[in-house]
Amino acid sequence: MNSIHAIEEAGVPTESGRIRVTILRDSKQGTLNLKDSKKRGPDALEDIVGFKIADNGIGFTDDNMLSFRTLDSEHKIQKGCRGIGRLLWLKAFKKVRVVSTYRAGDNLFQRTFTFSADGGVSNEKNCTAPEGSSIGTFVHLDEFNTRYREYARKTPSAIADSIFEHCLWYFIRQGGAPLIELVDEAELISLNDVYDAHMHSSAVPETISIKEQPFDLVHVRLRSSSLSAHAIAFCADNRLVTEEKLSGKLPGLHGKLTDANGEFVYSCYVSSAFLDECARPERTGFEIVDSVDGLLANTEIGLNDIREAVVERAKAQLAEHLEENLQRSKEKVSKFVATKAPRYRPILSRIPETELNVDPDISDKDLELTLHKQFANFERELISEGHDILSQTHAPPDEQYRAKLESYLAKAEDIKKSDLASYVSHRRVIIDLFEKAIEKDVHGNYVREDLIHSLIIQMRKDSSELPMESCNLWLIDERLAFHDYLASDKPLKSIPITASGDGKEPDICVLNVFDQPIMVSEGTRLPPASIEIVEIKRPMRNDAKAGEDHDPIEQAIDYLERIRQGGVKTSTGRPIPSLQNDSVPGFCYVLADLTPSFEKRCRIHHNLKRTSDGQGYFGYKDNVNAYVEVISFDRLVNMAKERNRAFFDKLGLPAN
Repeated sequence: MNSIHAIEEAGVPTESGRIRVTILRDSKQGTLNLKDSKKRGPDALEDIVGFKIADNGIGFTDDNMLSFRTLDSEHKIQKGCRGIGRLLWLKAFKKVRVVSTYRAGDNLFQRTFTFSADGGVSNEKNCTAPEGSSIGTFVHLDEFNTRYREYARKTPSAIADSIFEHCLWYFIRQGGAPLIELVDEAELISLNDVYDAHMHSSAVPETISIKEQPFDLVHVRLRSSSLSAHAIAFCADNRLVTEEKLSGKLPGLHGKLTDANGEFVYSCYVSSAFLDECARPERTGFEIVDSVDGLLANTEIGLNDIREAVVERAKAQLAEHLEENLQRSKEKVSKFVATKAPRYRPILSRIPETELNVDPDISDKDLELTLHKQFANFERELISEGHDILSQTHAPPDEQYRAKLESYLAKAEDIKKSDLASYVSHRRVIIDLFEKAIEKDVHGNYVREDLIHSLIIQMRKDSSELPMESCNLWLIDERLAFHDYLASDKPLKSIPITASGDGKEPDICVLNVFDQPIMVSEGTRLPPASIEIVEIKRPMRNDAKAGEDHDPIEQAIDYLERIRQGGVKTSTGRPIPSLQNDSVPGFCYVLADLTPSFEKRCRIHHNLKRTSDGQGYFGYKDNVNAYVEVISFDRLVNMAKERNRAFFDKLGLPAN
């Protein structure tokens, strides 16, 4: 920036101005070919130890040198220079060396000096310039502070992009910028080339008035890969001071936009005499309040006033693109709700459009989170309204109260519809997950029993620990949802419906994740009572043979017998009258694929009958007073789909 000002002060035409920034790297690390370094990435480059900036500006004249020595100098106040920029150099660099040639009268002089935090200006020399010298200045920024060096950009292209973004105002202003080049060993980058590469279309200037103060706007479209966000750039004294992202401020503005020339990122550069006056000395922000209220609201300008006015003009500049994105956003939300999240359909019309301003390319996960947040807000408002209505029940109802009550009840009805839709949608998801779980993976392997088990119900839990909405027993039989006590993967001696716990039962009490039963005891009304055992096997397991460890039907019946021998009670520990031991009917469900070895056990050894669809077996075993049903995983999925199809159809959920 100082170089640009020096060129202007010298009266050099912009097109003749020259600025060169040279990157100084640590030579102790050895010479590294720049082409190789690009392939190996920024970490392969030598450390940056400093920079050299050269220009053909006016140089360090006596007046400029006096200003440099003066803290808070106002020598270049008309250019927005606050006289403290040179102090910021010393935060990042240990010292600065300056060699400057300037004209005084008809002669050229050369001034050299060192500037550091320890000694201020030192080693100053001022003498006649060597023959052949030309007006200009070399500023060496030496010994880059490690704290800053670690986080600075490393590659010349990234540094060139940063300089361009910081100086962009000078490129888009009338008159343009001088030639600025970046040199890194053998590589030279012209910022004019960076400008050509980044500029998507010509800058569009306009002037607006905010409370009678003029503000100049320049609407810019950039192709810059380094600029990923649309922004408002607030400038002062022809310099970028701070930026604000436009995301969330402009409905329909998401990601990069596209026009006939391809993708672009939008920025609006804002400048005015008002901003010049309010800029902080170090130009890191503005001394402007966010908003102005009260008596001064019509005359004083707040940052929100500027922001809102700029956003409106940006909206006009991008109207076509925003409208297209808003339409795509609506379609995205509508399709997602219709096919994947119908629980939000009843409240969709109650969510403000501004709150559904989502990126058309948003993931289903993020869209679900957005809708859930709005749903939670809706529920919170409903609770608040409910309390307000209840607080008025002591007074006779009037028309206003009736209107509030009707509005509240209508919203409550939508919530209930949403809850029902959520319940049905959950079933759709569980069926899909279950169907996926029983498929073999890319390596040809099938999942273990514990995953199948967990999809139906959490393991190592009982009724006291499990809310019923977390159980998916409906996959097997809807009636299993109604029970007196339920235990999943719990030792028999720990469950209250039986006193079983003798030394012969450790194998059943301590079960591994491959053969864990789900036990359900129905019957809070006494009698009757029943016990259901669900035994789950690994998909496509084909090692069934005689013995409790290898035959899941025998295993389920054995669990049933051991529970009976312990004396069946209610979950509160009360005996069940006249229905003790073998008299308590049992239902054994076995979930397993019908592999050859298991089918043989079903038909020959247990004398079970095949179901009409050929995907299961069933039968009653008199000797143990138990009904046994073998359900293949495919049959389980198909039956669950058939039982719930009417609900899915009503919600518009796909069949699969």
